[in-house]
Amino acid sequence: MDAFTATVGEGNRAGVVFDADGLTPAQMQDIAAFANVSETAFMINAGAGPLNEGGEYDVHVRYFTPTSEVPICGHATIASHYLRVKRDGISNGTVLSKTGVGILPVDIQKIGDDIKIIMTQGTPEIGEILNEPHVDEALKALRITRGEIHHGLPVQFVSTGHGKVIIPIKELSTLHRLTPDFGSLKALTRKIGHTGYFALVISGDQDEYQTHGRMFAPSIGINEDPVTGNGNGPAGLYLSHHNVFRFDDEYSYLGKQGEAMGKPGVIEVRIFKENGVAAKVQVAGSAVEAGILQYSL
Repeated sequence: MDAFTATVGEGNRAGVVFDADGLTPAQMQDIAAFANVSETAFMINAGAGPLNEGGEYDVHVRYFTPTSEVPICGHATIASHYLRVKRDGISNGTVLSKTGVGILPVDIQKIGDDIKIIMTQGTPEIGEILNEPHVDEALKALRITRGEIHHGLPVQFVSTGHGKVIIPIKELSTLHRLTPDFGSLKALTRKIGHTGYFALVISGDQDEYQTHGRMFAPSIGINEDPVTGNGNGPAGLYLSHHNVFRFDDEYSYLGKQGEAMGKPGVIEVRIFKENGVAAKVQVAGSAVEAGILQYSL
């Protein structure tokens, strides 16, 4: 499946495996390595009994990169639930999905033949601002200078379940020409523990897409991810926290990613406040079927 696009070959490709109940984690990892896309989602039927924690969820989804399991994945969530809706003829409503960050609602909106999947992400967390030596290492790894980043915003870890280090860049041309040193990013991850780096440009209201981004996570086998729910969601939280987006109750915007890879995709980000603080973040989009792979255990 290609997520956050209606065009095969664009957006972010995800593997989807249905009826994964009998697979071991090692088998899931082997299949994800065979699929060789940034993440593959394994949909495990909820069933009944104690494994379903008293019937609290509808489906259990596990996510694997080609090299490791991750707790949650935005584009693979959009892709897998989109395909489940088409396969099972599911109507508008909410599916409770068990993930590595808890049981999360996934909303389905159907208008005619159009299907939009809305993923509520994990608990919003405003994390640490990187210290100056670590900022210097991150910029050196991205091969940019201090003068090319936004001086009014910090380089900071932000999470909505699977967090990213947000690096605000001034110019779109700078973002598009990034050629990171992935070995250096891996070395920085070993020091600070954060696996993903989301480079972000803020376009503002003058652009149909209020943000443009690129996401790098070489330490988990993803040098660059085309369109990232777990990058854009934290980015929206970050921009809300730092009052780039000023609003009272809720705000939504479109972000674009994947342009530099020739795989452009569009993601809708929604932020909801309670008592003046961002309390819920959602990402939304559609998907398209890209093909079938056959794998023998």
